[in-house]
Amino acid sequence: MGSKKIKSALISVFHKDNLDNIVKVLAANDVTIYSTGGTQKFIEDLDIAVTPVEELTDYPSIFSGRVKTLHPKIFGGILNRRDNTSDQEQKETHNIPDIDLVIVDLYPFEATVASGASEEEIIEKIDIGGISLIRGAAKNFNDVLIVSSMEQYEEVLGMLDSQECQTSLDQRRAFACKAFDISSHYDSAIFNYFNKEEDEPAFKQSIRNSQSLRYGENPHQSGSFFGNLDELFDQLNGKELSYNNLVDVDAAVALIREFEKETAFAIIKHTNACGVAKGKDVKEAYLKALSSDNVSAFGGILITNQTIDESAAEEINKLFCEVLIAPGFSNEALGLLKSKKNRIILKIKDLKPNPVQFKSLLNGVIVQDADLKTDQKEDLKVVTNEAPTEEQVEALLFASKVCKHTKSNTIVFANGDMMLSSGTGQTSRVDALNQAIEKASSFGMDLNGAVMASDAFFPFPDCVEIAHKAGIKAVIQPGGSIKDQLSIDYCDEVNMAMVMTGTRHFKH
Repeated sequence: MGSKKIKSALISVFHKDNLDNIVKVLAANDVTIYSTGGTQKFIEDLDIAVTPVEELTDYPSIFSGRVKTLHPKIFGGILNRRDNTSDQEQKETHNIPDIDLVIVDLYPFEATVASGASEEEIIEKIDIGGISLIRGAAKNFNDVLIVSSMEQYEEVLGMLDSQECQTSLDQRRAFACKAFDISSHYDSAIFNYFNKEEDEPAFKQSIRNSQSLRYGENPHQSGSFFGNLDELFDQLNGKELSYNNLVDVDAAVALIREFEKETAFAIIKHTNACGVAKGKDVKEAYLKALSSDNVSAFGGILITNQTIDESAAEEINKLFCEVLIAPGFSNEALGLLKSKKNRIILKIKDLKPNPVQFKSLLNGVIVQDADLKTDQKEDLKVVTNEAPTEEQVEALLFASKVCKHTKSNTIVFANGDMMLSSGTGQTSRVDALNQAIEKASSFGMDLNGAVMASDAFFPFPDCVEIAHKAGIKAVIQPGGSIKDQLSIDYCDEVNMAMVMTGTRHFKH
């Protein structure tokens, strides 16, 4: 039902790879071919008859090729409705031939932007004729087949060859859907380029790469990932990443990014760190991180910012983990770690952060700049009589990095090179603090002389009082409460050091 025989085709493409076989099939089925410029020459070089568009329109390509297919004889041939009497009468009156197949692609706008080209070059890569042909042919899918990307050539070739240039309505509609996907993505890319400076209040995101996931957060939920993971990782082993794996991998990468110039290791569970440490090598950092909570580490996401050698791999291999991430693996380490066939092993290729975050919420989307602020030594304002020592400052900054990537409300205890414990995602800061104290005790972590980080201010002095009684000697927090002085006064009474950063790090 709805079968149509292709008798004429318009072909005008930027990318010509693998186009030749399609052209040969069309010629073998006596299809009249119209074309322009470089595509016309490409077809002529195949010794296949082709009619220049200029002969059809009786109008030359003008303005350096900016206008060549924008003509009523082209768009009339595409858009006339074959079953509409009035359309057919007008077509005959104006001597407009049918065009049953349109093969066209778009100038590489996104690639030109990514190349760092000048604005003049970028603007010239905004396609006008191509996008119009795509939309026109897709709109009239009842009569016309639109091929809008070289990615579709293989599928189209098989279809035309096996069906002798016959197409069904379902096939034409499916290709129309692909065409509108491409055209809407293209327009979104152009808008977002201009909107970097104009700041129009509109949300437009388009990602065409996608993969289906086994399920969403739970088995009864469907899930998909939109993006190109191959740009970030090489997967060296294991099963496909799940929805929850991806959420945790994102959290792991964001945390390890904080430790650019140090050997660090982190263990993530449900987006929170259950162990983070620095060391002289990966093995030492891993063992320290594991010691913070070797129970939660089971089935977690492991990540380091250094190459994993055989010595580290021997220790890591003793633990069941879902995902292991590193920038490199020695041959011996990789051979050992791949002994667990389902263990996902990812080699990091790029740690560059995404500067914008968004998620669906209620009946819309919320958007924000990513929290890319890392507290530095120069950000610290000493607000107590007691100033932290150099060793304490190092520990405070370490704790702040971990705290920033932990669900609010959170408290993190640390020394200079490892997280001792944390309280995560609690409804009150006191609950988070007590959770961290209890956890440190259960894993034998000595808090005497340790430091504490909080993701937000203390509205009352109860937190610093409880922390002091647990052995904490220095505190880092953003400040900003109208009752900050109460916490400062308590610290002065017991000779605790406190610094404020002025930057809150809520994470919901």
